[in-house]
Amino acid sequence: MAAIDETILEGVVFLDHFADLPDPRQLSKVIYPLDEILLVSLLAVLAGAETFTAIAQFGKDKLDLLRRLRPFVNGTPDHDRLGEVFAALDTEQFQNCFVSWIAATTAIPADVIAIDGKTSRRAHNKKRGLNPIHMVSAFAARQRLVLGQVKVAEKSNEIVAIPKLLDMLAIEGAIVTIDAMGCQREIAARIIDRRADYVLALKGNQGTLREDVEIFANEQKAKDFRDTTVSQDQTVDGDHGRIETRRTTVFHDVGWLQERHDWPGLKAVVMVDSEREIGTRVERETRLYITSSTDKADKLGDVVRRHWAVESMHWLMDCLFRDDECRVRTEHAPANFTTIKHIAHNLLRRHPAKLSMTTKRLKAGWNEQFLLSLIS
Repeated sequence: MAAIDETILEGVVFLDHFADLPDPRQLSKVIYPLDEILLVSLLAVLAGAETFTAIAQFGKDKLDLLRRLRPFVNGTPDHDRLGEVFAALDTEQFQNCFVSWIAATTAIPADVIAIDGKTSRRAHNKKRGLNPIHMVSAFAARQRLVLGQVKVAEKSNEIVAIPKLLDMLAIEGAIVTIDAMGCQREIAARIIDRRADYVLALKGNQGTLREDVEIFANEQKAKDFRDTTVSQDQTVDGDHGRIETRRTTVFHDVGWLQERHDWPGLKAVVMVDSEREIGTRVERETRLYITSSTDKADKLGDVVRRHWAVESMHWLMDCLFRDDECRVRTEHAPANFTTIKHIAHNLLRRHPAKLSMTTKRLKAGWNEQFLLSLIS
C-alpha cells in the first residue's frame, strides 16, 4: 500500500468540515469510512463522473492515487454501496457541512447573493410516485460560487425553503436578490433582521402592490419624473449580434407606498426598461422591483443584472455536470449528489488556472496532478 502523502493530505480541507456529519450506518459493520466515500466521490465528479457507477469505476482505477490521501484499507465501494450511503445521509446536515466549508474557504464576503431554484428533471420515479427534486440555491453573484442549498418537494415550496436557506448563510451587509416567488413579507423581514438588504422582483403575487407600483411608475415616466425623486443609469451590451440597452430608474420617494402597504424595510422602487435589438427585431420589457437599499441606480442596476448570474450556474450544472440528465433518485441521494456537484463546481471555479470550467474538468480527468491541485 502506498504511503499517504502528508502534504496533499493537509490540503484536503473540505473533509474537515464534514467530520461531524453523522454516519447513518451501523459503525460495527462499516467497511468503507464515510470520509473515504466523500473523497472518492468528489474526486470522481471533478474528473468527469456523473453516476455512482462511474464513481465506483474511478475508485477502482485510481486506488493508488486515493491511497496517497486516505488509507482505503478495503479498497473502494461498488456503485450499490455508494448509492445506499448517499441515500441514507441526512440532507440538511450534509448541506450545513457544505455551508460551513464554503464560508471558511471564501475569503471575500458576498456583496450580492442571488437566490433561485432549479429542478433536476430526471431525478424522479413515476412508479414510486416521486417527483423531480427541486433545489433552492444561494449564489455569490460576483464570485460565482454556490453558497448553500435547500431541497424542497416542488417549486411552490420555495417560499418555505428560502427562510431556511437564509438562516444557514452569513448575509450581513449583502444585498439578497430573489425572483417574484420570494417576494413575501416574511422573507423581506427575515433579510432585514439579518442586517442585509433585499431586491425582490415584483409580479402579480402580491395583490395590489405590483399594480400600485406599475401605475405610479408609468405616471411618473409620462411626466418625465418631475414629481418624484429618482436616480437613473443606462448600460449598453452587445453580444452575438444582439444589442441590449438597459435603463434603470430608482424611485427614492416611496413614503406613500410604504404607508399604503407597510412593507418591511421598503426604501425604494426599481424600474428596469430593457430594449433588445436582434437584427431587425426589437424586444422591449419593463421589470419592477422593491428594495430596502438606499443605493442609487448605477449600483442597483448592477445588482439586478448580477442576479441573473445565477442562471449561468444552472446552465453550467446542466452542461458541465449533466444535472438535468442525472437519474440518481433514491431517498436523499439526489440532493446529496447535487451537493457534491456544487462542491466540485466551487473548486473548479476557484482554481487559478486560466482555463474554461469545461477544460478544467477535462484536464482533471487525465492529469492526476491537476486533479489533486483542485482539492489542495
